[in-house]
Amino acid sequence: MSEATDKKSHKEIRKEYTLNKLTGLGQEIIEKIEEKKVPSIRVPSRGTGNIKYDEAKRYYVLGDRYGKRSLGNVKQIRKLGQMVYVGNFCKDLVARDKTATIREMYYVSEGWGISFKTQQESNIVGEDLEVTLGTQREELGLMPEEDGASVYGDITLFDDVEFNASKMGKSGYTISPTIDQVDILDHNVDKVLAVETMGMFHRLVQENAHKRFNCLIVGLKGQAARATRRFIKRMNEELNLPVYICNDGDPWGFHIAQVIISGSAKLAHVNDQLATPNAKFIGVTASDIINYDLPTDKLKDVDVMRLKELSKDPRYKGEFWQTEIKKMLKIGKKAEQQSFSKYGLEYVVDNYFPAKFEEMENQA
Repeated sequence: MSEATDKKSHKEIRKEYTLNKLTGLGQEIIEKIEEKKVPSIRVPSRGTGNIKYDEAKRYYVLGDRYGKRSLGNVKQIRKLGQMVYVGNFCKDLVARDKTATIREMYYVSEGWGISFKTQQESNIVGEDLEVTLGTQREELGLMPEEDGASVYGDITLFDDVEFNASKMGKSGYTISPTIDQVDILDHNVDKVLAVETMGMFHRLVQENAHKRFNCLIVGLKGQAARATRRFIKRMNEELNLPVYICNDGDPWGFHIAQVIISGSAKLAHVNDQLATPNAKFIGVTASDIINYDLPTDKLKDVDVMRLKELSKDPRYKGEFWQTEIKKMLKIGKKAEQQSFSKYGLEYVVDNYFPAKFEEMENQA
């Protein structure tokens, strides 16, 4: 019998938690009405002035500023009403084990009598509910439009059925948007290797990198989706697996890695659940471009501008990042992950990653 059937599953625990949060919000409004008080909801501010980089936590967090949605303010009645409708919609989704995309919610709202003018408006109200309850959007049953990333390696999970990510075909397991409801049953890996492109993901799978390095391979599909970041964090925190990130050697690859490591300002209200501060960026670095004599492209003006912006970002203030940013600006070159193919398709697995992992072990 599966472990997931012997005790309350992760999915059941998260469902109960979310339903209690949503019920509590509605109950708070009802109690104020019964007490003949004006109903209001405190919503943490997500304005730039309330977003701060926490040096100790190593990711962006929200400050202590709040706004208020009150039926006593004519300008806020619509916003509060929309929050209540969205909350009720989400409660129904969670209770029935259903999900809806944020686009679907926008269209469903047409029947509420207090609909949204644009999807951007509905997205903002959804985020207001998320930050007010201290939950993730996905736990409220609201899904993004994009597909999840892929995972390949020896890890056994339970998501309605039990499966191993190394037995799911060459594309592995597609990370569920509701990854917090997935139980981790077993694993036989000692690290996570996340790569930016699916081209590199498939190369690693073909070369059996999951066995050679005893790792989980995660294909990020570019900028990592929220569910992907949450999965990586769970691997690091719950299984104590070190996380290594390998992206294209350009400012955009640097940024993709840093969002996984230290979160983003936009999602400061959920970075505690998404950021993995102990994750390490192992390449492609400017030093790699030089040391491996990689094929390159010239930095464009927009690349140079972005690198200069990163150099002033508090997430990049460490010696490693400052050195690599300055070096890239100096050489004026950038390189893709696939550029190692100059030395043959197997080179990245036979030479590059073994050298990188040895370097990481020596630094530990």
